Amino acid sequence: MAHNTVRSGYRSLVERLNRFPQGAPPSELLYKILGLLFSEQEAALVALLPIKPFTAADAAAAWKMPEAEARRQLDALADRALLLDVGNHRRRTYTLPPPMAGFFEFSMMRVRDDIDQHLLAELFYQYMNVEEEFIRELFASGETHLGRTFVHEPALSEGNALHVLDYERASEVIRTASAIGIGTCYCRHKMAHVGRDCDAPMEICMTLNTTAGSLVRHGFARKADVAETLDLLDAAYGHGLVQFGENVREEVNFICNCCGCCCEAMIAHRRFSVLHPVHTTNFLPHFDPETCAGCGKCVSACPVGAVSLISAHDPQRAGRKRATLDEVLCLGCGVCVRGCSKGGITLRGRPERVITPVDSVHRVVLMAIERGTLAELIFDRHYLASHRAMAAILGAILRLPPVKRELANRELQSRYLENLFRRRPAKAAPAPAH
Repeated sequence: MAHNTVRSGYRSLVERLNRFPQGAPPSELLYKILGLLFSEQEAALVALLPIKPFTAADAAAAWKMPEAEARRQLDALADRALLLDVGNHRRRTYTLPPPMAGFFEFSMMRVRDDIDQHLLAELFYQYMNVEEEFIRELFASGETHLGRTFVHEPALSEGNALHVLDYERASEVIRTASAIGIGTCYCRHKMAHVGRDCDAPMEICMTLNTTAGSLVRHGFARKADVAETLDLLDAAYGHGLVQFGENVREEVNFICNCCGCCCEAMIAHRRFSVLHPVHTTNFLPHFDPETCAGCGKCVSACPVGAVSLISAHDPQRAGRKRATLDEVLCLGCGVCVRGCSKGGITLRGRPERVITPVDSVHRVVLMAIERGTLAELIFDRHYLASHRAMAAILGAILRLPPVKRELANRELQSRYLENLFRRRPAKAAPAPAH
């Protein structure tokens, strides 16, 4: 295969990316993408960086160069949003984000002339929308996935609003964020370059907390306050966009406002719906057969094709249609509720509550267990992990339910973990909502 002949720096970088649960399957297209984003020397250096957050001193040790020079290299990469940085100059940590949600998206979150964005968009489109292996790996491997759906808050009745937790509301995630950045929607920007974009708002991609801090600092997003971001959320509601965000309860780092035609998460959900690639809300729409006029507005509103029209079997009106729902496909977003002019759609709770990981460490640990990369996460070969990072990972493992915990122990075959498990039983998983 052609990609076996690429230069070693890029091949090493691909190997490094795939040590993380959200990797990138090798292909000719991937190497072309990386060639636009990194020089070969940069690729070789980044390939040596650890998975967990690291300092300039850690990078200097891995790269065998003075710390000041390593810091210059890291800051140059952060200036292009290939790394994320957190903290001040005296104590700054860096992270290599995964390709998605990560440096693939960041590369298209503003208009720039230092890279050929038209060519990059075409390569992204071919790699993600034509080759399909990357999207399948990202969205359809394992049980725990990158993103989750937020409920369309204007669709909530007074009754079911009482059962929506704060972390399930995009508005509350925005209100409690420590930093907010607004950037160009990567998906629609990419589709614009290949002539497939829609008329949904472009400047509406929301990054939050530590990710927002880094992207704003380096000019890939502009700083926004809560009031403006809530106005953008209302605009997204008005355009019938779905809020797709990081699959965590605490410190959510992004909220995308997705259309069904451009956005990769929605496209993946339609393609791989049986594998549940996007975590749903805790709601399902209910269609009142007496009220439904069969107009089809809900069908047009649904971003994933979960609603369709069938015969109403009305003896008085032979051609009458009514809406029906495919519950396997349905995200529970509630966008269809506002599309019904007759008020014939309401949201009802799912039989079992959808469980969301606590934070990004918890989510990554679950993904690593399911994808067989937990050992890479813990035994990060390129540097000595900090006590804080190790404590976070081990704490997340100890919180796992027994089945996941056993999978972790089987992969690691660690006497240390076995002793920890014996001393501290796992917390019970949350009970289903009633």
